[in-house]
Amino acid sequence: MKFSKTPFRLFLPLLFLGLHLAACAQHGVTFLQFEGKEGLGKGKHIVLVAGDDEYRSEESMPMLAKLLSEHHGFKTTVLFPIEPSTGNVVPNYQNNIPGLEHLETADLMIMLIRFRELPDDQTKHIENFLMSGKPIIGLRTSTHAFAYQKNKTSPFAKWTWNGKEPGWEKGFGKRIFGETWVNHHGIHAKEGCRALMDGVQELNDHPILRGVRDIWVPEDVYGIQSLPENATVLIHGQSTAGMNDKAPVMWEKSVMPIAWTKPYQLDGGKPGMAFASTMGSSMGFQSEDMRRLVVNASFYLLGMGEGITPALSMDIVGDFKPTMFGFDTFRKGMKVGDFK
Repeated sequence: MKFSKTPFRLFLPLLFLGLHLAACAQHGVTFLQFEGKEGLGKGKHIVLVAGDDEYRSEESMPMLAKLLSEHHGFKTTVLFPIEPSTGNVVPNYQNNIPGLEHLETADLMIMLIRFRELPDDQTKHIENFLMSGKPIIGLRTSTHAFAYQKNKTSPFAKWTWNGKEPGWEKGFGKRIFGETWVNHHGIHAKEGCRALMDGVQELNDHPILRGVRDIWVPEDVYGIQSLPENATVLIHGQSTAGMNDKAPVMWEKSVMPIAWTKPYQLDGGKPGMAFASTMGSSMGFQSEDMRRLVVNASFYLLGMGEGITPALSMDIVGDFKPTMFGFDTFRKGMKVGDFK
């Protein structure tokens, strides 16, 4: 048998090219990526992670990614829960979100995940991101993002939403965002949530709230038991007696925090800042001001709060026809590329 005498140094560029092409081939297969157009976010990379089985984050995260890229210049990458045997986007498949290595180059992470038990090599990328102190946004069920039920020896089992390990009591959501799952304060699928935007003046002037005037979402108000003292509540929410934006506010119910900021820091890591909101269904993102809230938070966490104005475009790019939230209501047989 004869072997080529081609110098190895000449082979290396071909090897790296092949690996690059193999990685690029996954775009549209295991993740979506949108290069930023012109805008204040040019040069910044945001990774958006979908992975809940109820509130259709597989629909809302691509919509937000396109908005951030097209109107504001951010490079965006969207990751999905994928069933390995079919390659389909299956929100209730709890154990696989490929592409989390994109967090290694991300400046900001936006997540809407629920009760995930990911392989350790995937979750490690989230830990690395947090150790760097980079900012993170958690929506709706991200307060109870992880639930380790099978692999309780995992180093990330302490992230479980009701965990008891010292320093990680009540898990990832409590440690990073300030709260875990408590309850449905409103009646699920019967009551909505009205954001109360007439709070104290200094909060109304907060950069995250610039231009945010009216938010109603069909998802009910979550119960909040206690936020830490270092959390800054930006918006309180009130239950509404019905599932449309004309439904009256139910003043007999107590108000709850529905959007806040909170510093975080992992042991041995750099300090970072989080923004959390218990709103976030794909149906809720039909509200322009709900989209504005998350986009404003992105700018603010990235140190670009001075660029936030009410004139920033929140127009949806392309079609956005969200599915009503619910278990097993996701569109079946969908591939990543179908969410472009």
